[in-house]
Amino acid sequence: MTTRPSCYPVRDAVPLLDVLTSPVPHGRFDSPVDGRHVLCLHLGAPVPVSYRAGRYERQGTRLHGQFCVVPAGSSTRWTLTAPATSLLLRLNPSLLQDTAEHMRLDAGLAPAIHIRDAQIERIGWMMQTEEQEGHPGGSIFADSLASALASRLLALQTLASRRPSAAPPRALPAWQLRAMQDYIEANLDQDLRLAELAVVAGFSVSHFKELFRQAAGMPVHRYVLVRRVERARQLLQEGKKTNTEIALEAGFAHPSHMVRSVRQVVGLTPAQLRGDGLRKIKRVALVSK
Repeated sequence: MTTRPSCYPVRDAVPLLDVLTSPVPHGRFDSPVDGRHVLCLHLGAPVPVSYRAGRYERQGTRLHGQFCVVPAGSSTRWTLTAPATSLLLRLNPSLLQDTAEHMRLDAGLAPAIHIRDAQIERIGWMMQTEEQEGHPGGSIFADSLASALASRLLALQTLASRRPSAAPPRALPAWQLRAMQDYIEANLDQDLRLAELAVVAGFSVSHFKELFRQAAGMPVHRYVLVRRVERARQLLQEGKKTNTEIALEAGFAHPSHMVRSVRQVVGLTPAQLRGDGLRKIKRVALVSK
């Protein structure tokens, strides 16, 4: 396995969540030891397998969308009756620890196989789409999915009745929300990360994510997307720069990502938002009257 998928920018820090589509060979093999928690989502036709991690051993048939859990630092032995393909979600252990502390839960993960959970499947498919489309949501979207994955994994492995209930969610105070909005606005052209924003706000990742959502009325990755679209809209209407220049200045990885996002948020294409396009729209509106 490669260290990280090529669609992610090279960074010194380990990302919160990586995704990798990997072939799984026929026969018996030991998986490589990874410093991250690895979820293996099965893709395609059913395949009978046996799975061993330490003294934990299971047998059965893997179905599309089912996943197994391989805790960080452990190796698992697999025996497959036919070749298969897995979608690997590799989660940074520090995020799981941080999320567990926020949820007042045990951060330990146990090996598991043949697990089915609709929420984790959705996270896997979204990460797969991000990989296939060149990571249009940026690092901040992947970080948000990582946080959601960590929370769901802990919830699945912990009996809620045995833990104290979490405190009701609070929101960032108005002054701190304004400070975060100013920081985001000043760095829209950068590849913003959830962990970076949490440090600026002075909270853990999982805590900041909920506090921001409560204060802003939307998740932080959605807020960043809306602000990028707004900056792109302003630059498009000025009509002085190319789509490529505007995409970079607004923080989009590629002009096609900007086009898709602008259409999704505003309901118009960049061409329609440029001066000539707006005039044409107005003329059509006048003629229709």
